[in-house]
Amino acid sequence: MGERLSRARVQAFVGRDEELGRFAAALAGDPQAPFAFYVYGPGGIGKSTLLRRLADHARAAGRLLVELDGRFVSRDPADFERAAGPFLDVPGTVLFVDSFEHCQWLESWLWHHFLPRAADDTLVVLGGRRAPQPQWAADPAWSRLLHVSELGPFSSEQARSLLVAAEIRPELRDRVLRFAGGNPLALSLAAAAGSAGCGREEIWAPTADVLRTLLAGLIGEVPTAAHRRALEVAAQAHSTSEELLAAVLPGEDAHPLFAWLRELPFMESTLRGLHPHDAARETLAADLRWRAPNAFESMRQRLADEYLRILREAPEERVWTVTDDLFYLFREGERLARLRSWSREDEVHDRPLHPEDIDVVLRMAAETEGPASAELVRYWAQAQPEAFSVYRLVSTGRIVAFTARLVLPSPPDPRDVATDPVVAAAWEYTRATAPVSPGEHIGVSRFSVYPEQYQVPSRVIDLSSSRAQAEAARARGRAYGFAVFRDAETWAERVRGTLQDTGARPRVGGYTYGLFGVDWRRLPVEAWLMHFISATEMPAAPAGPSPLSRAAFDQAVREALAHWRDAVAFAACALLRTRLAADLGEPVGELRALLRGAVDELAGDPRGVRARDALAAGYLSGAPTQEAAARRLGLPYGTYRRHLRQGLDLLCEALWERELHDPR
Repeated sequence: MGERLSRARVQAFVGRDEELGRFAAALAGDPQAPFAFYVYGPGGIGKSTLLRRLADHARAAGRLLVELDGRFVSRDPADFERAAGPFLDVPGTVLFVDSFEHCQWLESWLWHHFLPRAADDTLVVLGGRRAPQPQWAADPAWSRLLHVSELGPFSSEQARSLLVAAEIRPELRDRVLRFAGGNPLALSLAAAAGSAGCGREEIWAPTADVLRTLLAGLIGEVPTAAHRRALEVAAQAHSTSEELLAAVLPGEDAHPLFAWLRELPFMESTLRGLHPHDAARETLAADLRWRAPNAFESMRQRLADEYLRILREAPEERVWTVTDDLFYLFREGERLARLRSWSREDEVHDRPLHPEDIDVVLRMAAETEGPASAELVRYWAQAQPEAFSVYRLVSTGRIVAFTARLVLPSPPDPRDVATDPVVAAAWEYTRATAPVSPGEHIGVSRFSVYPEQYQVPSRVIDLSSSRAQAEAARARGRAYGFAVFRDAETWAERVRGTLQDTGARPRVGGYTYGLFGVDWRRLPVEAWLMHFISATEMPAAPAGPSPLSRAAFDQAVREALAHWRDAVAFAACALLRTRLAADLGEPVGELRALLRGAVDELAGDPRGVRARDALAAGYLSGAPTQEAAARRLGLPYGTYRRHLRQGLDLLCEALWERELHDPR
């Protein structure tokens, strides 16, 4: 039976070639091979499977094996020494200790007192969820004797081969791969579920039994309900900071919860916060969606609300990734599936255009769009170098793409119109539909050049569009936003319901381009984003003053407050195009007076006194930041934010009643 089990393990085993090769060399007596092997990684990553495979190798080589499980090792080192006795006495013995994280307290004793007494030609293999203490790998005495290996997920090829062997139908494999994320345990369970009948379903989904097993294997025990809610935040958010955790779990102490998340073996730390390994993320999210669908939607909405708040209120350097985070939250939506790529392969990062990048950028433009387009890139790089972003592969630093998001004030510069046919078409469209007033401007995502994935959904287009939408949300006086694509018919279908096809097809050199746009004066960016990620179609922009949707109206109120101290931006705000301001004789001044009066009226309600003070301090008083407004009122920032949110809700409700029933 042991031989049959060993053969089955050999047939099912995937990957880990480096670990197998090094261990085989050690078994063969290679003097350069390690004496101790330490493998670690999150739950379900395949540590136990690898240890069993190595044990089969050792057994086939005629070695004596001592196999211990850290979950059943007592805290007395003497008990460990008795259980592992042959390792000290019998030459050639191989000691295996699985689940080492459960007896991690033995680590220093092992390195100092136990392993140095090993018999001749012995080997030791330790497997656990935590990395070894760094001093052992750095110790010159141990550095040549110890091999430390962090096990990662399977590559897409390895994962796919496992599903092929399990006879999962080809049309279901991508969904299974997305759920499992290369995690061996998740893949094995998914494959088993598929073989048992799930593979006959049109849409594969993990069963409750699969989820329960994965939660136990990947995540283990969760101390409290608050810790589980913190996990559920991390499962949905693209990355989780302590600040985000505090915002969406206002009744909990976020600091210890974040510290606990940070120590979990399946969590990875980045500059933006924590994110779980793919299998853990998908398991947690699928489990919550299955057992508590209303709680799943509620958590997602709280995260969306917080992202929109950051988009409105955070310092500029913090907002560029917010729309990316928001889209990730709703990544399973049909629109987002058409437009965005969530692959982590070939991950890129962007940076501003530097003078030394110009030659590379021009060469990319000439290769993909021709010399005429390259000359336009040169023109705009001189006119608006700040509009350009250059994308480099995270893995190598090689420049692979560039984009340009132009900001063009009204009235247009005749040189721009004469030089660039695409920009000329954009201005012509605005003139024919809804002219841009002096002091307003348009934004044009003019270039998106990624030669290896030219104008197909990619991380470059993801990041560029996220920046474009964040810029639109915070820009003052932006009238239109435009995107430019060469394959106009294909992109017309992709952006259907989100951007208007202007019908313009300008030519540059030998190529024709499509121009797609949105009038931000008619549809505030927040409302556009929520329509974009929802299942509803984008509402048609009505002609003339008319009631917006409630979400769009609330955003228009917030926009007017945010632009209170900028006369030009306030004069272009969407609230001036509502029924509320339709009959005003001097719209800008009278709307300002109306808003100030509505804020003051909040104090007539006992609930509204502190809310009124927070609104006045944050928007009307001249405080440079929300933090400064909180200090001016002598309030902790969290308390001030709570009063401000309540004030915005009360103000929007009061103004909405006027909008619907009696604007005067």
